[in-house]
Amino acid sequence: MPQAPLRAIRASFIDFRHTVASPEQLPESVRYLADGLLLIDNGHIVSLSPWQEGALSEEAELIDLSGKIIVPGFVDSHIHYPQTEMMGAYGEQLLEWLNQYTFPVESQYHCPQHAAQIAEFFIDQLLANGTTTALVFATVHPESVDALFNAALAHNMRLIAGKVMMDRHAPEALIETPEESYQQTRDLITRWHEKGRLSYALTPRFAPTSSPQLLEKVQQLRHEFPDVWLHTHLSENPQEIAWVRQLFPERSGYLDVYHHYNLTGRRSVFAHCLHLEDDEWQCLHETDSAIAFCPTSNLFLGSGLFDIKRSWQQQVKVGIGSDVGAGTTFNMLETLGEAYKVGQLQQYKLSACEAFYHATLGGARALDLDSKIGNFAAGKEADFVVLDPAVTPLQTLRLAKTVDIWEILFVLMTFGDDRNIAETWVAGSRCWPKAS
Repeated sequence: MPQAPLRAIRASFIDFRHTVASPEQLPESVRYLADGLLLIDNGHIVSLSPWQEGALSEEAELIDLSGKIIVPGFVDSHIHYPQTEMMGAYGEQLLEWLNQYTFPVESQYHCPQHAAQIAEFFIDQLLANGTTTALVFATVHPESVDALFNAALAHNMRLIAGKVMMDRHAPEALIETPEESYQQTRDLITRWHEKGRLSYALTPRFAPTSSPQLLEKVQQLRHEFPDVWLHTHLSENPQEIAWVRQLFPERSGYLDVYHHYNLTGRRSVFAHCLHLEDDEWQCLHETDSAIAFCPTSNLFLGSGLFDIKRSWQQQVKVGIGSDVGAGTTFNMLETLGEAYKVGQLQQYKLSACEAFYHATLGGARALDLDSKIGNFAAGKEADFVVLDPAVTPLQTLRLAKTVDIWEILFVLMTFGDDRNIAETWVAGSRCWPKAS
């Protein structure tokens, strides 16, 4: 990748200096500069400081975005790129939805041309919505992974992805043997893991489509490549949980299926986790595993409500996932708005401060990337989003009535959308809007 020039950006900035153990600690972590200067060099943060007239060196290119709010790039901790073309599929809950909609769509991704077309569209959607890092499901086909990584590599994005591993309870066209799954996954890891800013995630779809023999192969790959990620689903739907108990009667519960094969741990991310038992919360904490909270898909499929308060009590890391295509938007602002409603239904007040933490530094921590992204600390990768808080007459009217930055951000996550994403920057270069 070509080196990005030395750049200085003037705007309002907000980030979190460090991770926290409780929402009460968030205010001490916040850094807000109403008029700040971000210096970036060769794709990395040099400094963030208050704006001072005449303090800028002559060699830096000044970009004045006064009036805009810049936040670290959004981190999407769970999303399915092949399901982009089936968003808004009507009328089913999880298991029926998979059979009626998901599996037929995913069967197309043996075709490299189709995979490449959707992968490029998907990456554009991420960037148009301010998402600069994502943990992504592909399909069972290696071609789907190659297409996605090639599309992300063209933008120098930090992306983690993997091919679905699945050897039962799916259409024949999507079934593989454990040996095929092992070899194809191993080849993909060798080809893509740590290439540029790309990383690989072992991706067994979920326990019902994974035989014990397949899970043994996943365990073997985790042993052979200990620095890759593990990405799967857990306790999304009551019928799914009952099915897992039937399929794995020897295990104490759903999470124990994964834990038995050593698939919990620091880089293990489990999507949903809506119906966890007490011992499963404890296991997630003790193994340093993470949860992807996916509010729009949980509501759309009628799966349940994630217990945000319990995640803090149990000290389990949490990121926000759009979960496209059961999720109904790529936009993190809209996703955070739905997360607030999930909290309200449980008498939990999700503040804008906490919401933006989960979408930035908290999400980075959930993906074990907080040493590289998530805030404006010197040396970190320069991924960020430029927000315009007033792009509609209603937003302009409401903005005039706000009293502080948190009320502005809460209004944004209440009725903001992709129109509020003025620019998206990846590795120190603007990549959205696209250059004409």
